[in-house]
Amino acid sequence: MRFLGHLIRFIVAALVLMVVGFIVPGFAVGGFWSALFLALVIAALGWVIEGIFGKRVSPFGRGIVGFLVSALVIWIAQFIVSGVTVTWLGAILAALVIGIIDLFIPVSSPYEAGRSRNNH
Repeated sequence: MRFLGHLIRFIVAALVLMVVGFIVPGFAVGGFWSALFLALVIAALGWVIEGIFGKRVSPFGRGIVGFLVSALVIWIAQFIVSGVTVTWLGAILAALVIGIIDLFIPVSSPYEAGRSRNNH
């Protein structure tokens, strides 16, 4: 069941990224598979950053630092995922829109999910 939950979370994240691609200028996703891979890459980069620097510098953290790190992660991810193009302004706007969507559809970070699983 845990695998299914993660799969659904990444599918929802891919759909959100596709919607953001339609809304935000300077942020383009080639299709569903590019969006799904982009969601995986963003989660992996966020997990690494949070593991190294802690929650305050995480793209999953709140505040201006988390927002800027989120935009940076989105911008860097375009070099890993084919079919995705992002400008600096597009990354900032995408981080803003994704942050607003996260207010309504909150998900825990992959790092938090791993920590809570190990604590139980």
